[in-house]
Amino acid sequence: MRFGIFDHLDDSGLPLTEHFENRLRLVEAYDRCGFESYHIAEHHGTSLGFAPSPGIFLAAVAQRSRRLRLGPLVFLLPLYHPLRLIEEICMLDQMSGGRLELGVGRGVSPIEQGFYGIDSAEGMARYQEVLDIVLKGLAGEVLTYRGKFYSLDRVPMVMKPAQRPHPPLWYGTGNPDTALWAAANDVNIMGLLPAARLRTITDRYRAEWQRLGKREAALPKLGAARHIVLAENEDEAQAEARQAYPAWRTNMELLWIQRGVPFTLPLPTQFDEYQRAGLGFAGTAAGARDFIRQQIAGAGVNYIACGIAFGTLPAAASLRTTELLAREVMPAFQDGEKHLESSTSAVATLNADLSFRTP
Repeated sequence: MRFGIFDHLDDSGLPLTEHFENRLRLVEAYDRCGFESYHIAEHHGTSLGFAPSPGIFLAAVAQRSRRLRLGPLVFLLPLYHPLRLIEEICMLDQMSGGRLELGVGRGVSPIEQGFYGIDSAEGMARYQEVLDIVLKGLAGEVLTYRGKFYSLDRVPMVMKPAQRPHPPLWYGTGNPDTALWAAANDVNIMGLLPAARLRTITDRYRAEWQRLGKREAALPKLGAARHIVLAENEDEAQAEARQAYPAWRTNMELLWIQRGVPFTLPLPTQFDEYQRAGLGFAGTAAGARDFIRQQIAGAGVNYIACGIAFGTLPAAASLRTTELLAREVMPAFQDGEKHLESSTSAVATLNADLSFRTP
């Protein structure tokens, strides 16, 4: 079982400069505390996502971390010219020392695609064509391509990724049918779905993996994104989650409401309902261990992407959750593997150095 971080970089109520700096200081904590990867969302024209250019923020993440892998979940491929994206991927992978995790997708919001003049009806076709071009460009020396949307003639591929032929691929999914493509192409997957629905995807992935004769030991990450708030006292953690969650949930839907478009994600409006649906947890470390065991059994996942910073949750609370996960939760799923250089001292050093502001 492995652990990472998923972050929308949604509005925290702080000025953007402080918002970014708080997140980057948390990144330093994630790195020191042994989380495997840091994934960020890409959104446009909405306070749900303050990393509309994920590569820019990830370049800063690469400089503020040493071991933490990093990447978009996902680059919204219909919005990119493939040549520009190939070069950006290569730069990020090289600047991070080969730590890039390459999330790809078309995006769930037709509104955001519309801002860029993209017809949502052709979003999938654009996504598939851009992905095809990007993968060819990352692996080749010269790129020639004739497609519906792009025509490229003998473009020199001067930039190269550090990881060949390309960084590990990720795909955010809610559809069991995508498991067939993902398994065939060794793609890691992630879902923000209740355990039973996610299980239909992970079961299909594993079945296809076996049918293709691939080694069980090489199985990619099958992940669940889950919000987690921990404290020594259960009531304290639940109170913080209840206060912070509505801002995140409001930002999830706000753009859709503004444009009069029906919101397609069935997310509870209050954290207690969200937790009952198994999509998040607030409580003690002991409760979190039980919660994660339930996710493993119910969703069939081998990776949890923790949403530790969200809504108006104070950054100091996110730091506390980070430390408790690393010290008291993650080791229970690692067969004795040491996660921290020194869990208590590493986080104590960070805590003494940080001056997080709250809204």
